[in-house]
Amino acid sequence: MKVLLLQDVKGQGKKGEIINVSDGYANNFLIKKGLGVVATADTINSVAIHDKAVEKQKAAERQKAQDDANRLKGQTVRITAATGAQGKMYGSITNKEIAEELTKMGYPVDKKQIVLKDPIRATGNYTVNVKFYAEISVTVNVVVE
Repeated sequence: MKVLLLQDVKGQGKKGEIINVSDGYANNFLIKKGLGVVATADTINSVAIHDKAVEKQKAAERQKAQDDANRLKGQTVRITAATGAQGKMYGSITNKEIAEELTKMGYPVDKKQIVLKDPIRATGNYTVNVKFYAEISVTVNVVVE
């Protein structure tokens, strides 16, 4: 019997998947507990339409991320930091400051997208990765003055 899962079922599948199980398991456990419903032709068709819509949305998000990465590629961010008498910085530059500066430049980036192992604690030139999507990232030059 084909069953559409309404919740994740350990060992069987994830929510929204159509699985093929024995009639007894379907009737006595999955349907009775509200974990699944019988997969009719309408149900199967609606799941297929939903999957296509989700796939199309992910493709659009991926394309937008690729476009944003291409726009940002090779950009240089200049950040002025307060320094002491010997040129030592007060505090540090974090991914939040870099994200704010990129947003001011017209590249809306969230601070969570900036990959920075440690905060920048000295003046100089640095390369920082900005991760837009799973495999889409770009390198940005950061100049701390």
